[in-house]
Formats: sequence, C-alpha cells, structure tokens
Amino acid sequence: MSARSDTKTDRGSATVAPPEKEMPGWGFRIWAMLIVVCGAFMLDALDNIMVGIATPPIQAEFGMSNNTLQWVVSAYVLGFGGFLLLGGRAADLAGRRRVFLVGVSVFAVGSLLGGLGDTSVMVIAGRFIMGVGAAFTAPSALSIIITSFPAGAQRNRALGIYTACGAVGYSTGVIVGGLLTELGWRWTFLLPVPIVVVVFLGGLFLVPKDPAPVRGRKYDVAGAVTITAAMLLLVFAIVEAPASGLLAPRTAGAFVAAIVLIGLFVAIERRAAEPLLRLALLRVPSLVGASLVAAAILGTYMSFQFIGGLYLQSYLGWSPLQMGLAFLPVGLLIMTIAPRAGKLIGRFGLHGMMFAGFVAYTLSYALFLRIDETASYWWVVFPSVALIGIAFPFSFPAANVLATSQVADDEQGVAAGILQTGYQVGAAIVLAVIAAISTLDASTPGDRAAQLESYHTSLYVLLGISVLTTVLTLVPVLRAAARKRTQPVPASS
Repeated sequence: MSARSDTKTDRGSATVAPPEKEMPGWGFRIWAMLIVVCGAFMLDALDNIMVGIATPPIQAEFGMSNNTLQWVVSAYVLGFGGFLLLGGRAADLAGRRRVFLVGVSVFAVGSLLGGLGDTSVMVIAGRFIMGVGAAFTAPSALSIIITSFPAGAQRNRALGIYTACGAVGYSTGVIVGGLLTELGWRWTFLLPVPIVVVVFLGGLFLVPKDPAPVRGRKYDVAGAVTITAAMLLLVFAIVEAPASGLLAPRTAGAFVAAIVLIGLFVAIERRAAEPLLRLALLRVPSLVGASLVAAAILGTYMSFQFIGGLYLQSYLGWSPLQMGLAFLPVGLLIMTIAPRAGKLIGRFGLHGMMFAGFVAYTLSYALFLRIDETASYWWVVFPSVALIGIAFPFSFPAANVLATSQVADDEQGVAAGILQTGYQVGAAIVLAVIAAISTLDASTPGDRAAQLESYHTSLYVLLGISVLTTVLTLVPVLRAAARKRTQPVPASS
C-alpha cells in the first residue's frame, strides 16, 4: 500500500525523488487507513473546541480565577507546541506507525485524567498530557499520508480529505460541545476516549508496519532535551504574556531562557552525528515559506473565532449552541471544497491556492469590521464566516503540500513537525496579541463602547497580517506568470 520512493536523495540539497506512478485506484483498505489517520486530526479539532466551550462550568466547579482558567486551554498549547519537533523526529526514527499509536494512547490518558479529575490541577495536567499526545500524533499522521501516497494528484487529494476531516471536528465541536456542556463539562473530556480506541485499533491493523529500527543508530538526546525545553519556555512565555505582561520577570525570563536554549540547540545540532533537526532543512524555501503561511492561517483564523465568540456571546448574548450554528457554514464549506483540493491545486498551483485563500481571509476580516451594537447575522456575520469556509480549504492543503514537497521521505516527520510548529506558534502569538488588545481596550467592565472598540482594533491586527501574507503569496504567483510569458513558444510542426 505504501508508495514510498526507493530512489536515493541528495540530503544536502533537500530534494526528493521524482513522483512515482499514480496508484490506479483506492481500495477499501487505503480508504480505511486514510480515514483512521485523518480521524486523529478530527479528534484534535473536536476536542479543542469542546473544551473551550466547557471552561465556564469548569471555572464555576473549582472556583478558578480567570488567570488560572486560561491554562485549561493554554496547557494543551504548551504540551503541543513544546513537543512537536521531538514528535516529528521520533516518527522518522522510531517509526511513524509506532509514534502514531503512542500519541493517541497518551491523548486518551490525558482525556481520562481531565474528565475524572477532582481538582483544577488534574484538569490542567490532563490538558497538558493531551497536548503532548497530539504533538506526537499530528506530525506522524501527516507524514504517514505523505509517504503513503505518491506526489501529485493522489497526495493532494488525500491532504484535501485530511483538511475536510479537521473541518468536521471544528464545525461540529461547537455544537457537540454545547450539548455536552449541558449534560456536564466532564463529557467534553470523556467523549474522545472511545473515539481514540477506534483510531488506535484502526492504526494498529490498517497503517503499514514500520521497518525494523536501524541498529547502532545514535539518538540526539541532548538536542531533543534542549529544543523541547526551549519550545516549552517559548510557548509558556507567549501564552502568559497577556496575563502577566510582556516585561514581567516571569515572562521575560522565559523568553530569554528560550532564546539561550535555541542557540545551544543550534550549536549541538551542528556537531551531532545524527542531529534531531538537520539545520539544512531550515534553508529549504518551500518548507520555511509554508510554515510562515501556516502561522498566518491558524493565527488569524483562531483569533477571528475568538473575537467572533466574544462578540456573539459576550456582547450580543448568544448561547454557545447559537454561536456553533452561526459558525457551522465554515465547516460545511470546508467539507465541500477540501476533497476537491487535489484538482484545484493541479489547476491553480500551490502558490495560486494560497494567494486565493488569503484574498478570501482578507475580505472576511474586512467585512467583519462592520459589526456594531445590533449587527445582522445574514448581512454582517454570515459573509465573513462563508469567506473563511472558502479560504481555509484553499490555503491549508496547499501549505501542507508545499511544506513537504522538497523533503526526503526519511525527514517527512520532522518537516511535518516544523510545519505544525508554525501553525501552533502562530496561533499562540496572534491570540496572545489579541488577548492583550482586548484587555487594554475593554478595561472598563460593562462599557459596551470600549468592548466594541477592542473587537475592531483586534480585527485591524488580523487584517494587517492577512494583507501582508496576501502580498507575500502573490510574489511567487507573479514570478511564475513572468516565467511563463518569457518561455519560447514551441514551433508548430
């Protein structure tokens, strides 16, 4: 079933072998394997949304302060972002299937701890463990897809389905989370457990077995410890900054320590016989560019959802279920467009897809600036939501394909880890900025004018990021068009 290439690659230039012959068709086993692997992505999206909705009753049960409550969400980001590079490289070295199965198992342990915990510390610890599990599952799942489908239409189609499964989680998470929260917040933690069991069994029987580990391989323990500690400190500082302040000793100290550890990690990798991260990967333009685009995608989208949730629930007084229904078109449009991503990429190209996606993002954020005291859903909210539903399936699969297009098979895991780090760090940074703006501008409780102003200020930040990314993604599109114009026209026979 695997479509891996046996052609040797030039590790120094980070190029890959030519695409193999396309698989003639997808049988039941290939479809089942793809659905199982994509199920992990859907579960991650579903759980994040559900637990986010359940935070008010969690706060009420344990008497948590707002600063402590934010760690119910941030602990997951900390575990996820902190262990992503380690998880990605582990998939390359220990085997993608093995790491995938370990990751979903750890995720289940965290879900049980959070759902059965009788203290706020246990709930937060459960969320952290779930994030660690996802850090091993996400890059291994993506690398399984990349190495199981040949480059071209087959792989693009598989990644489109991967995107659609994530959309199912995001779109249904708000509705399911609202319903489960009515029954009891613990169900938002416990519901994923039986799903994890199904995903684990599917991975055990459907994902191709890993080859035997290479004997005598030296593992870069020093590099793994250093970069994991650095990423933990960096993500901690990002999520802590809005509450404690950017210049607070704890926040600033974490930033400085993270920078020092990153410098130490680079020094270790330059001398390591078998480095955790081959530094030449960071000079692959497609991987670096796609990771930056990924940061803009998730950073602006998650922040838009955050602002939209505050506006609809805190400002207009909508229920969580009403908000879920309001954002449902996002998921429906993604599920409709994403499976066709392979054909769209073939027609418009990777850079063209990302450019078109960010044109839609920019229009969405600009239109949402029209929110006021009594905004109409169909006139103000729906157009922005619909444009997000178009933007995501254009930009997300294209970024995933571009990131891995010039990376050898034996480094797909760490490449996926770098890409996922872009997504998560981008989301953490932009959300931290938006949270800080909201805190500064809406400092007067009950002042509806200040609240509305904070939403508008936040949207201008998202609009600026989106416009900048749109321009940057346009550059390669124009270059490709210029090359096409200058190519000589073949003479007719």
